[in-house]
This record gives sequence, structure tokens and C-alpha cells, in this order.
Amino acid sequence: MLYCSTRSSLKKRYSFRDVLFSGFAPDGGMFMPEHLPILSIETLQRWKNLSFQNLLCEISSLFIPEHEITKAQIKELISSALSSFSLPDAVRLVHLRDSLCILELFHGETLAFKDVAMTCTAHFLRYFLRKDASRAMIIVGTSGDTGSSAIRSVLGVSEVDIVVVFPRGLITQVQELQMTTSIADNVYVFAADGTSDDIDVPIRKLFADSDLVDRYALMSLNSVNWSRIMVQTAIFLYAYLKLSMLHVTEDALPELEVVVPTGGAGNITAGLIMKQMGVPLRLVAMVNANDIIHRTVQSGDFSMFSTVTHTLAPAIDIQDPYNMERVFWLLSGGDAVFVKNLMESFHSQRKTTLQSPVHQKLCDVLSSGSVCDEGILQTMRRCWEENHYLLCPHTAVAVWKHYQSPVRDGEIRCCLATASPAKFAEAVHRAGLPLELPESLQVLPSLPTRFKNLERSDDWEEKLRQCIKSISEKRVTALTERQTLPHPCKN
Repeated sequence: MLYCSTRSSLKKRYSFRDVLFSGFAPDGGMFMPEHLPILSIETLQRWKNLSFQNLLCEISSLFIPEHEITKAQIKELISSALSSFSLPDAVRLVHLRDSLCILELFHGETLAFKDVAMTCTAHFLRYFLRKDASRAMIIVGTSGDTGSSAIRSVLGVSEVDIVVVFPRGLITQVQELQMTTSIADNVYVFAADGTSDDIDVPIRKLFADSDLVDRYALMSLNSVNWSRIMVQTAIFLYAYLKLSMLHVTEDALPELEVVVPTGGAGNITAGLIMKQMGVPLRLVAMVNANDIIHRTVQSGDFSMFSTVTHTLAPAIDIQDPYNMERVFWLLSGGDAVFVKNLMESFHSQRKTTLQSPVHQKLCDVLSSGSVCDEGILQTMRRCWEENHYLLCPHTAVAVWKHYQSPVRDGEIRCCLATASPAKFAEAVHRAGLPLELPESLQVLPSLPTRFKNLERSDDWEEKLRQCIKSISEKRVTALTERQTLPHPCKN
């Protein structure tokens, strides 16, 4: 398995290690596998009783060549990565009233779905770094949950430094404190006076500087990173095998509808990949008032609003869903020239129109909806009243679709639960619902914090460059000091 850029028509190919230790491709595109393996009915039958961890191992081994990480090593790394989760198998299916089925993905340390892919990706990184005796520097822009999950996955890891930038005042207190209280020698946190989309601009520029990337071994742990998407594909396959394989006939596989609350379109990309690998999924992208994905599906209007709307579901307050580039590449049959022109037009003008036949292909594989804050609150209240089950506001964005369009006879549906409601106490309280915080969140306000500000008047790109340079100099100095210390066994 080799990888290519969504924007390059050249025949340059990359290894899994190459794309793991990268952000955006050098040409500004995103890395994707050259081809997708197809899963046969026989394979699905063979895998239907696997645990999530074992299934994730099978999927990962399809995309990671044996000569880079053996299957046995992949299994060991995944087991170690998910050992910190509060559930033995990391994820859980919950069946509620009126055929409401929810796949809980938030049982990691930071209580968000990103922990699943982030911890596995971090373990893949550490495998290569320790094997090569090398270092890496991670640069992450976050809309809320990604930053804390990325920090937690590499907290105190000696081979890695991490720089995280979050939008000040536009995320919950818990999300912010999970980042700013993570104090370690390898963690650097910035609070930016802007939106998550504003933060993506300088970070994309940093990764476009190939000399900078090479000199400081820069990489990303956003869902820009292919490994994150790869791991998330297993979530869709797990849901399918557990919910649909009981209905298999000799002639055909049943279809599963998966309702996905989305902002950056990473999970949607993972679901589409699994669909193209032969698993019959019907994908529904659900968004909040920041509805660029919904408008793109409905009319081909791929355009940003002038500002990002602050909603009760802040992790999906995104106007630049960068993983849609991967979606367009998949739907265009890997047409790199088309994708390059489309995305360059979008980023230069902040808008473009998706023409047929790609728009029609998008509509064939994806439906969508948009939910306002009041709809989120109503959904949270109804789910509690009917089930005594608390939804986080992002999961409510998905469940809203279920309540608006009940499951019909013969249909199978699953809604993804992307975060614990405990991370969004304000929304739970606004809904008038009870909430008991876990101890890990109760102690956050009492912990010391450490971060720096990025003011609106600052040159963010330059400040981040200086931070990168300073971290590197610090590591060189520390290494030099260690090398000049007398050996403890010598007089």
C-alpha cells in the first residue's frame, strides 16, 4: 500500500511512515491511499464477531504494509493505545426507545471520539520514533476536542513536542482547561483571538514550507493526518457488522444508515472510504448553524460565511471542512487536477460551486441536515425524558435527524455519539437536565494552567515559526548538556 496527494497528478508515492509523519502534502493537498481494498461478503462474515480492537487491527493491517509495522506489532500497539479507555473494548452500542441506536465513542481519557484514533496514531508514531531514535514536532489547530486529545496522547513522551492552538472564548471551559492544565516539558498551548478556521490558515502555510517541515520534522494530528481517518473507518465497519450482519441474505448485504455529526468532515470521509470498500452504508452528515457541508450537498454551494457562528456544539463550529477535499477526490475517481483547481478556487475566493457530475455523485452517497441550537436542546430533552439518557450537544445534532425521520420497517440506523455530555455542562444545564461531572473534570478548575495568547494584531504564522525554532533550540541545548555531563561511574 502506497499513498498519493489529492492534488498531484505526478507519480510520486509515499509510504505509510511518510504520511504518518506529515500534515498536508507538500503541494497543499491531502494524503490518500493509491487504491482501496475491497471487503468481500466472506470477509465480513469472518469478521462479524470480532471485538472492536481486533477489527481495528484487521483494517489497519490493510493500510500499513507488513515491512513497516507487522500485523502482530499493530495488534500490540492498538491494545496498548486503547488500554486507558474506561471500557474493555473502547466503544459501546446503546439501544434506546423507538429504534434509536447510538454508538458511544467517548470513553477515552478526554471523553471525546477523537481519543480512539488519536491514541492509536500516537502509538504508531512512538513505534517509528523509538525505532529510528528520532524526534517529531506536532502542530495542531483545534475547534475544541482535538487539542486536548492530541496533547493527552503524547503527554510527557520524550520523542515528541506538541504545539496546540485553540480559539479563545469559542470552546467550553472543560475543553480549554483540558489543554491549558496539561503542563509538561513537551506541551505548548496558544489561545488565539479568532476562530478555528482562522487558525487553520497559518498552520496550512507552515506545512506548505517544505524546508520548515523537513528541518523541524513537523507533522499534524488533526484529521489531516491519514492515520486518524484510517482508524475511524473501523468505527463504521464495527457498527455495520454489529447491526447489519444478522440480516444478510444469500444475494445481498443489508444497508446501514449512519448519522454523523460533523464539522471538518473527517468521520464522513472515513465512512465514505468504508462504503467504497464495499460496505453498504447510507451516510447522513448533520451539522449545526455552520452548514457549509449541508449547503454543498443540497445545492453544490461550497462557500464559507463571513464568520463562524458560535453554537452549543462548538466542536463542529467549522466553515472550512478540509476533509471534503478527500471526499471530492474519492468521488472524482482520484482526479487530482480537478481537486487542485476546485480547492485553490475555494481557498482564494472562500467559495466555489460544485458542478455535476461530482455534485450528483455527492448526493448519491451523502444526505445532510442542519440543526439550530433550539433543536439541539429539544433533542437533548426528549432523549432524557424517553430514555433517561444524556446526549452531548454534538450527538444531539445526529439524534435530531432520528426524531425528525423515524426509522421505517426494514431500515437499520446508527447515530454516532462523539463526546460525553459531561464536557458540555452549559448545554446540559440550558436544556434543564441533571449532570454529574466525573472527578477528572471536577478537579480541572483547581489545577494550574499554562498557555500563551495569539492576539488578533499578531502575525500568527511568524509567532508559531518562532515557537517551533525555540523548541528545537531548547532540545539541542538539552542534548548538548547531557552529552557534556561526566559519566556517573567515572571519578
